[in-house]
Amino acid sequence: MNWQNALHDYRHFLKIERGLSKNSIINYEYDLKKLVDYLNTNDLNISPTEIDHTTVQEFIYTVSKSHNARSQSRIISGLRSFFSYLVFEDYRNTNPLDLIESPKIGRKLPDTLSLWDIDRLIAAIDLTYEYNNIRIGERDRTILETLYSCGLRVSELTNLKISDLFFDEGFIKVTGKGDKQRFVPIGNPTQKIINTYIKEVRSMISVHQQDKDTLFLNYRGKQLTRAMIFTIIKRLAEKINLNKTISPHTFRHSFATHLLENGADLRAIQLMLGHESITTTEIYMHVDRSHLKDVLNKFHPRK
Repeated sequence: MNWQNALHDYRHFLKIERGLSKNSIINYEYDLKKLVDYLNTNDLNISPTEIDHTTVQEFIYTVSKSHNARSQSRIISGLRSFFSYLVFEDYRNTNPLDLIESPKIGRKLPDTLSLWDIDRLIAAIDLTYEYNNIRIGERDRTILETLYSCGLRVSELTNLKISDLFFDEGFIKVTGKGDKQRFVPIGNPTQKIINTYIKEVRSMISVHQQDKDTLFLNYRGKQLTRAMIFTIIKRLAEKINLNKTISPHTFRHSFATHLLENGADLRAIQLMLGHESITTTEIYMHVDRSHLKDVLNKFHPRK
């Protein structure tokens, strides 16, 4: 088995067996190719079934010179998963990562925006801005309102369909990581903003055939890219001189943090975010503990 065949089979395994998204598979493959490049650079003609602990350890040492602890940990995790797959498929007897420990990293707390920051960002949008007679400002406002109100990942936002909107029931259907679907509640104000966008903005766009059902479009009538959403938010942050590095994910973090601060149940937040494990959601418990005393005073029988 050579590396090309191994990567092809592993990619298929991640998609079919584990149900990972396209972006997750690309990330796994990217880190594996670093190992392949290392072997080629050092003229090491070693197959995936023959590579040993020592060679992998030397690769990790090389990586440590140019990558921080978090990146090293991700690479080691990806390699461990790949070789575990080879063991599972009986291509190998052992995993060369078994004796390699990941560097210790602290849990990174998510950056958040205050409600005031979010209001300022949205207020900074020029609602009169048009391009090719398309009201781009109105579209951008709808995008930010939806990101924050529903706590969506950027890929979930760009892939959102008109047929995913169940406003009569008060929900939208979201397709998350690994094509797993969930229903997320959506408030009346955001519903009204989306409906206005559909009727007054999207209806003026000549929609590309393959994007007839896509909610958010560029002026050419095609699905917006993830990069475009990043650009929209970056420009608004610069416009209001926001001294924070933010991204679309910041709105998702803020959504969860604000819910928790206002007394929402952690399990409910987990379901809305689409987290597979409650431990992923628990990171928000570390963001702001100020509400915990209020919870104790309100619910404990011996307060």
